Amino acid sequence: MNKRIDLHMHSLFSDGELLPSELARRALKLNHEVIAITDHVDWSNVETIPAIQDAIDDINANWDITVVLGAEVTHAPCESIDGIAKRAKQLGAKIVVVHGETLNEPVTPGTNRAAVESKHVDILGHPGLITKEEAEIALENDIYLEISARKGHCLGNGHVANIAREVGNNLLVDTDTHAPSDLITFEKSYEIALGAGLSHDEAMKALVDNPRQLLKSKGIL
Repeated sequence: MNKRIDLHMHSLFSDGELLPSELARRALKLNHEVIAITDHVDWSNVETIPAIQDAIDDINANWDITVVLGAEVTHAPCESIDGIAKRAKQLGAKIVVVHGETLNEPVTPGTNRAAVESKHVDILGHPGLITKEEAEIALENDIYLEISARKGHCLGNGHVANIAREVGNNLLVDTDTHAPSDLITFEKSYEIALGAGLSHDEAMKALVDNPRQLLKSKGIL
């Protein structure tokens, strides 16, 4: 049975509902192998990223799940994205997500471009109507594109899948979990990938191969 890897989740240290330990426990019960806690940051709170490291270390030492410290640069000015992402990495974030130009929030135009041009960014979350040029830059800089399970953010999934197929981008299927009900099984994430228009092989690559590849590049797994 395949285990789930989800690299975009939030705890109550930003706008999520759960402590890191409860988030990890619920994920473990749903057969997750790895989760990344990527709480929202801008320059106002980026220095708080290490606050959950002790909890993560405790979870990793005692339970059969790997929790990764991350961050999501969210609604920051385009000019600030690279600097915030760099600082997040300096503070210990292994996975840096940028809150992309989703169709259901007023994200600043140019955010996708600023994200994919940064060498400190790993994932462009829910990138909405990403352009082919932006996808090509993401591919060049080894930045993964996200198929989102989250309500509203999922509206661009079909477009993202089509662009990624044309360009050759690596895709991930993440939940952007904020509440217990947002967590999903591997089987549900597979259905979401198919719903975005991915083939079976493309879906399995996005669910299994790509997240493992990203984690291995960070010295995880």
